[in-house]
Amino acid sequence: MESRHMVLILCVIFVLNFHESRGLLVRKYPLLMPNVNPDRDELYLCTPVKIVPKTFYLVGFEPNATMNTVHHMILFGCSVPGSSDQYWDCGEMSVSNGDNKLKRAIPCADGSHVLYAWARDAKALELPEDVGFQVGKGSKISYLVLQVHYSKKFPDGVSDDSGIFLMYTEERRSKLAGVILLGTGGVIPAHSRTNMEVSCEIGEHKTIYPFAYRTHTHSLGKVVSGYKVRRNQYGIDDWTLLGKRDPLTPQMFYPVANRDPIYKGDVLAARCTMESDRDRDTYVGPTNKDEMCNFYLMYYVENDSPLKNKLCVTQGPPNYYWSNGDLNNIPTVEASVLDDQPKLS
Repeated sequence: MESRHMVLILCVIFVLNFHESRGLLVRKYPLLMPNVNPDRDELYLCTPVKIVPKTFYLVGFEPNATMNTVHHMILFGCSVPGSSDQYWDCGEMSVSNGDNKLKRAIPCADGSHVLYAWARDAKALELPEDVGFQVGKGSKISYLVLQVHYSKKFPDGVSDDSGIFLMYTEERRSKLAGVILLGTGGVIPAHSRTNMEVSCEIGEHKTIYPFAYRTHTHSLGKVVSGYKVRRNQYGIDDWTLLGKRDPLTPQMFYPVANRDPIYKGDVLAARCTMESDRDRDTYVGPTNKDEMCNFYLMYYVENDSPLKNKLCVTQGPPNYYWSNGDLNNIPTVEASVLDDQPKLS
């Protein structure tokens, strides 16, 4: 049975404020936490909304959160949500307290798509002209699920409604957006500078046009870089930079450095350069004591459907590096320094 929260949302979806953007009728929809009270540190909460049986296109995202309250937020599109509750504990690796009355479930029970992510006071995102994420009828996304990671327990009686204002239109977009997430597992040894690396070949007969990227690590990240790699006729890999940032700056989607199309057979590759002065090893995990290495690439396809494969993951260090994969001509130095920093030998 669908929750009362979800039914109420359906009742108000058509009476929200709207404005004109590039000649489009664009409405704004608030997907917000229902005044929750996080009762412990490092809590992940999810809240869902069911999409009415019509076709919609998401064309922008306005965050309603601050990094003082929220570590990060992710918007998922789902065929089936992880739960029909008003909200639930959706930390995949969280440890449930005996007193915790919340149901525990992943964000999506089936058909998971990452549509948007936010952290560190990132600003709003508006998609390029004629680009949108198709949701609802005609897509495999029947629900939207907001995941919010709260770093700290809230005092008793204090509630939160962090979330995202979704900008959407019913007018057809000829360029459908998608996101592919590159990430790693692995470990960062104590007192080390470590590269966490991932690469995957595009195996589908599609042409994708990258337009935005986002980086994400926790506190040990120094530089995150992403590339398109194409092997030339001589067997040499040509590396084209898609984006490179300090991941401790606002973790919003930024314009890519190169918008040339990506074809079947091209490789997407990303590196997170991590520096640790800790006296212990740091493993990939969900809390601030752990680490993550993520590079999100947002793209569109023209008169086609987005990629079926939405995730590219490797084991990370010490088991996987670019150098022991099928890659050559690796930008060893350039991938680990920002353009305004001196290149380290």
